Amino acid sequence: MMFCIVTGGAGFIGSHVVDALVAAGDDVLVIDDCSAGTEKNLAHHAAGGRVTFVRQNLLDGGWQEHFSGADRVYHIAADPDVRQSAMTPDSQVKNNIIATHRVLEAMRAHEVPELVFTSTSTVYGDAAVIPTPETYTPLEPISVYGATKLACEALIASYCHSFDMTSWVYRFANIIGERSGHGVITDFIRKLRENSQELEILGDGRQTKSYLEVGECVRAVQFGIERSHDPVNTFNIGSEDWIDVVTIADIVSEEMGLSGVRYRFTGGARGWVGDVPKMQLSVERLKGLGWQCRTTSEESVRTAVRTILG
Repeated sequence: MMFCIVTGGAGFIGSHVVDALVAAGDDVLVIDDCSAGTEKNLAHHAAGGRVTFVRQNLLDGGWQEHFSGADRVYHIAADPDVRQSAMTPDSQVKNNIIATHRVLEAMRAHEVPELVFTSTSTVYGDAAVIPTPETYTPLEPISVYGATKLACEALIASYCHSFDMTSWVYRFANIIGERSGHGVITDFIRKLRENSQELEILGDGRQTKSYLEVGECVRAVQFGIERSHDPVNTFNIGSEDWIDVVTIADIVSEEMGLSGVRYRFTGGARGWVGDVPKMQLSVERLKGLGWQCRTTSEESVRTAVRTILG
């Protein structure tokens, strides 16, 4: 049994991490200001006594004392809005870079030895090699969001080597599924509920990316922790294929029981400033440890749509 802290644990991916930790018998303390998440995502743990919730923003004070005695921190709290980062980059810099530095300082002060960090495929920018391996260079993000995550990775590496910590850094593809509050699937469902005859699709609809169901993602996270123990362990996590936006629109329309929906494209290869039109990650490093992805992008999308629709 371990005592784990999960920042952003009331959010989409964070709450699923909490589920996995509780299932493994760990005690969990969640720190979340609920700006993106909700305590409802943790309500099913209320009677079990294994999860403690602290509503605080990492940019404020007072939460650091909770790090005393912790075995591992899952740092998931972040501002994940890639599109918004082109308009209000200040939020990304503060909630990603500064918040991560404060978490690392709390770990150093209380001698917490292990950190799990959720990074992103966007650190690769417009990669010339697809599927893209962890060794790909140059790392040249085209969004402020990607840049902040890459900066966090550098900070984490420096703390691990300077202060005898161990970290697992996971560069995620598009993670989707139950409790997700943003992204192309929820955007399409919202738009089609407002107008079932026509769907606006950002860009040209040819954007093609890897998607992975959140439960499979969390399983991969725990798999890497159990089998890799370097000071800094960096892994891609995603499916081994990809899917284009128009196909996602087709699946959403089908699952909503709609036919004859007209697609209206805003045009351009990118859906927004900072959008990476083609993305598929190489997962050979994690597969080399014995991990196998058990789902495809299309299966993940269809599962996510059905879950969100209820």
